[in-house]
Order: sequence, then C-alpha cells, then structure tokens
Amino acid sequence: MDNLVVFTMEGCPFCVEMKDKIKELGIEFVDADIEENEMEYEIFKKLVGNDYVPAFMIIMGEDDAKVFAPERDYNEIDEGIDIIKKHFNL
Repeated sequence: MDNLVVFTMEGCPFCVEMKDKIKELGIEFVDADIEENEMEYEIFKKLVGNDYVPAFMIIMGEDDAKVFAPERDYNEIDEGIDIIKKHFNL
C-alpha cells in the first residue's frame, strides 16, 4: 500500500486546510512538521525546487516516490487534494 507524507509547518492555515481535507477522504498520512523533520525536508526541497508548504510525497514501495509542491505542481489546496484523490483512486 502507498504511503502519503505531508510536509507542514505549525501555524500554517493552508497546512491545516490540506490535512483536514485529507482526513475527510479517510486517507492515513504522516504529518511531517518541517521543523521537526528538518533533514528530510532539506532533501525534499532539493527535489521540488522550492520550500513552500504544504507539500506532499506519495511513497510507492521502497524505491519509488512522487513529490508534489505548491506553485510547482498545484496552486490551490483543492488541486493538491485532486492529485491525492486521483492517486488513491477516490
């Protein structure tokens, strides 16, 4: 089964909105606060080319993951949610 990791930051209203919408879909996810997971987020930032949150990663097995970032892959929270829904066939 694929795993969803959402990179968030405390106090970010867009992060709260994205997490709430993912919860409404019934998808389990890891909430990776960027201040608590700084090393992983540094790697993520290099992959996506920006440091905006909320960003997310879909892990598909040990060697495959897709990364998605605002202003690169989506502009609105609902567009990011649509990517997640499509991947999880919802």
